[in-house]
Amino acid sequence: MDHRRSEPPPKSLWHHQEAQDVLKYLSSKTSGLSQQEASRRLLEFGANQLPQTKTKNPLLRFFQQFNNVLIYVLLVAGIGTLLLHHLIDASVIFAVVFLNALIGFIQEGKAEDALQKIRQMLSPCAEVMRDGHHHTVDARELVPGDIVILHAGDKVPADIRLLSVKSLQVQEAVLTGESVAVEKDLNPVSQNAVLGDRRCMCYSGTLVSHGQSTGIVVNTGAHTEIGRISHMVAQVRPSTTPLLKQMGEFGRWLSAAILVIAALNFAFGIWIHSYTASTMFLASVSLAVAAIPEGLPAIMTITLAIGVQRMARRNAIIRRLPAVETLGAVSVICSDKTGTLTRNEMTVRNAATAEHDFDFEGTGYAPHGGIRLNGCDIEPDHGPVLWKMLHAAVLCNESALETHPEDSNLFHVAGDPMEGALLIAALKAGIESDNLNKQFPRTDLIPFESEHRFMATLHHSHKNEAYIYLKGAPEDVLAMCDWQKTVAGDVQKLAKSYWLEKLEEYAAKGQRVLALAMKPVNQNQRTLNFKDVEKGLIMLGLFGLIDPPREEAIRAVERCQKAGIRVKMITGDHAATAKAIANQLNLANTEEALIGEDIMAMSEDELRSKVESIDIYARVDPEHKLQLVKLLQERGFIAAMTGDGINDAPALKRANVGIAMGCNGTEAAKEAAEMVLADDNFASISHAVEEGRTVYDNLKKAILFILPTNGGEALIVLAAVIFGFQELPLTPVQILWVNMITAVTLALSLAFEPSEQRVMSRPPRDPDKPLLSPLLIWRIAFVSSILAAGTIGLYLWQLEQQHSVETARTVAVNTLVMFEIFYLFNSRYILASVLSIQGLFGNRFVLIAIALLIFFQLCFTYLSPLQILFGTTAISGHHWLEIIAISSSVFILVELEKSIIRWRRPNAA
Repeated sequence: MDHRRSEPPPKSLWHHQEAQDVLKYLSSKTSGLSQQEASRRLLEFGANQLPQTKTKNPLLRFFQQFNNVLIYVLLVAGIGTLLLHHLIDASVIFAVVFLNALIGFIQEGKAEDALQKIRQMLSPCAEVMRDGHHHTVDARELVPGDIVILHAGDKVPADIRLLSVKSLQVQEAVLTGESVAVEKDLNPVSQNAVLGDRRCMCYSGTLVSHGQSTGIVVNTGAHTEIGRISHMVAQVRPSTTPLLKQMGEFGRWLSAAILVIAALNFAFGIWIHSYTASTMFLASVSLAVAAIPEGLPAIMTITLAIGVQRMARRNAIIRRLPAVETLGAVSVICSDKTGTLTRNEMTVRNAATAEHDFDFEGTGYAPHGGIRLNGCDIEPDHGPVLWKMLHAAVLCNESALETHPEDSNLFHVAGDPMEGALLIAALKAGIESDNLNKQFPRTDLIPFESEHRFMATLHHSHKNEAYIYLKGAPEDVLAMCDWQKTVAGDVQKLAKSYWLEKLEEYAAKGQRVLALAMKPVNQNQRTLNFKDVEKGLIMLGLFGLIDPPREEAIRAVERCQKAGIRVKMITGDHAATAKAIANQLNLANTEEALIGEDIMAMSEDELRSKVESIDIYARVDPEHKLQLVKLLQERGFIAAMTGDGINDAPALKRANVGIAMGCNGTEAAKEAAEMVLADDNFASISHAVEEGRTVYDNLKKAILFILPTNGGEALIVLAAVIFGFQELPLTPVQILWVNMITAVTLALSLAFEPSEQRVMSRPPRDPDKPLLSPLLIWRIAFVSSILAAGTIGLYLWQLEQQHSVETARTVAVNTLVMFEIFYLFNSRYILASVLSIQGLFGNRFVLIAIALLIFFQLCFTYLSPLQILFGTTAISGHHWLEIIAISSSVFILVELEKSIIRWRRPNAA
C-alpha cells in the first residue's frame, strides 16, 4: 500500500471532505488496511485511548507530604532541639519526618501508577476490516485509515467519516446535548457546520441507536471530540470522605492539645521543680514527640492502598483512594440488571411452533446441551418446523460467533447478544452459520430499527429458490403473517390467539420473545422493500430467550441483605422480565415494580415515599437513576450506583460510590465513577463492600494500637516531670525510635488483617459516627496507663538496683516495645477474644512484624553504633525475664476487659 499522502485537511474539517477524498488521503480502501500496515500506523499514531490525567510534579508531590499539622509540630521541635546543639536528637527527629514523607510519596506514586493503567485494562472492542476480512480488535488498536463496521447498539470507538449507511441514527447527546438521535448520511457539509450538523461523521463515545454503517477512522485517542470532554471530567477534584475529614480534625485537635500540655509541662517543671529552661525544653520536646503519632498518616495511606490492591484482585478497581473507606458504609446498592446481576449471555430456553413446545438445555455461549420435546431428545426429522426456525434465525442475523480466547469450547459474540444466542441454539441442532450462509447467500436486507421492530433478509439458494426470512417483536411479526407452518410441511391459516397465549406464557417467565417468519418469493427478486413484508408471511414460531442471573450474583445479593444492605435492580427491560429475574435473585420486594412512566407521573413526594420499599425499577431512563439516588440519600442511605453509559455519569457522580462497568462501560462513566468493575459482575461489588468494611476495621485497629503507645509515652514524660525525676525515663530520640519502628512493623501488620467472620453480618456503619467512640477512648486511656505504669515501674526498679541510667532507659524502651508486642495480639480484634489459633496465628504478617521488631530491638540494645546514637547499653537475660513478665500483663488485662464488655453487651463482639 502506498504510504504517501496528499496534504491533509485540517482535522476539524473531515466533515467537509468527500468520502473518497478521505479514503485517498488516508491511503486506505473499503476492504481495510493490511494487518502489517495497521501495526505500522499504531506505532506512528499511538494507541487509541483517552488522554491520561497529568500527574503532579514529583518534587511538588514530595513536599506536599509535609503539609500536616502534626508534622509542623515535629519540625518545630526538631529546630528547637538543633538550636540547643543536641545534634543527634535533632537529626533523628528530622530523619523521622523525612521517612514519613518518603513513605507517603512512594505510596501516592503507586496509586497514580495504578490509575494510569486503568484505561489500558478496560478498553472496549471494535469490529474492523483488515486484509478484506471482519475482525474484532481491541479499540486501542484502531488507527486512522481503519474501516470500522457499526451496528445498532454499538459504541463508536473513534472519530469516523462515514462511507456507507443504512438507516443509521446516532445518539450524540454527550457532545451536543440533543436527546434525539441524529440521522446520518454521506454528504459533506459546510466547513463551518457545528458539531450537531455534521451528518457524515460519527464521533467516539456516541451510541448507534438504529441501522448500520461502515466508516473510516480519522481521529483516535486524544484527538477525538470525546477526548476533550474526558480530559475536563478528569480535572474535577473529588471531595474528601468522612474518615479523612475526621482525621484532619483529629490532627488539629491533637496538635493543639499537645502544644498546650507541652507548654504547661514546661512551666510546671521550671516553677515547681526549678529545672533549667533547656532541660524543660527537651522534656517538652520529648512530650510532643511522644504524643504525636508520626506513623499514623503513612499507616492510613498504606491501609487504604492495601484495600485497593485486595479489591483489584477481586475485579473491583478503585480510582480514588479514599473511596475504599466509603464502601464500608454503603447501605443501598442500585444495580443494573444486564451483565451485572445477569450473565449478559442470552440463552434460548424455549421454542414454540404451531404444534409443539421445545426446551433447550445449556446456558450462555457454550454450544452444549440438547433440544428436548416432551422430555426426550429430538432429531431433525422430529422437529422440521423448528429446524426451519433455526435456519431463519441463522440467515436473518447480523452477528457472528468467535472462539473464546481462553476456552475453545466457548464462544463470544461479535454483535447483538440475542442474535448470538440464536446462533448457539442452531449449533445445538448441528447447524453451522458459515455453511448455511453459503447455501443461501444474502441478497438484500431491511435492518432492525425501533420504528418497525423487525429485521428481514432476502436469500437465494443455488437451486434457484428465493426466500424472505424475518425476525422481530412477536406482535409486529404476527401482524404481517397470514399463515403458519405445520409439521407436515403444509401451511394453514394463522391461529393468532394461540401465539398470543404462548407469548404471554413466555413473558410471564421473564423471557424475551422473538418471532420468526418466512416467505417464498420470485427468484428474480433482488431487492427487499417494506411492501414485500407487509403481509402474506408464514409464521414459523417463537423463541423464548433469557439472560439468566449469575449464580455468584444470587449469593452476593444474599450476603448484602444479611449485611443490612438493600439491593435495588434498575433496568431498561420490561417489568415482567425484571420481576422474574428479581425472584431468582431473591430481592427483598419482588411483588412491586415501578416503571419509568410511573416515575414520570409521580410527584417527588410520592416517589420519596416509595423509593425505600420498591426494589425493582423497570423501563427507566438515565435521568431516573439520578432522581432515585438523590431521594435515597435524602432518606439517609449511603448509595452505591452502577452505570455504563455516558448519560449515567451524573448519577455516578451524585452517588456516594459510583461504580462503572469495565467491560461495557464508556470512558466517561469510568471517569465519573469511584470504582470500576473489571468483570461487570455484581458479586465484585459485594466483595468490594466487604473489603471496604475490613479496611475501616483495620484503620480503627491501627489507630487503637498507635494511640495508646503515644499516650503511654506522653504519660511517662509527664509523670517524670510531675514527680521531679532527675532524668527522663525516655529521651526524645528513644521515643522516636519506638514510634517509628513499631509503626512500620507492628502497626503496619494490622493493615493486612483478614476480614472478621461477622464483617458481612452486621449493619452498615453510620458515616456520621465519630471514629473514636467512647469505648475506643476508654481503651486508649486504659492501655496507656498500663504501658506508662509498667515502664516507669521497671525504670525505677533498675535505678533502685543501682543500675546506670543508660541501663534503666534501655530496659524502659524494651519494656515499652514488648508491651506493644503483646498488645498487638489484643488489637487484632477490638472486642472479640484472641485466645484461639486464628486469633493468635491467623495473620502471618503479625508474626513476621514481631520477628522483625525483636531483631531491631536486639540491634538497638547490643550494636555499638546504635548504642552511641540512642544512648543504650547491653542488658542481661535476667532483665529480659523482668521485661517479659511485666509487659505480658497488658495482654491479660485487655482480654479480661474485653470479656467484661462482652458479658455486659452480649452482641458487642
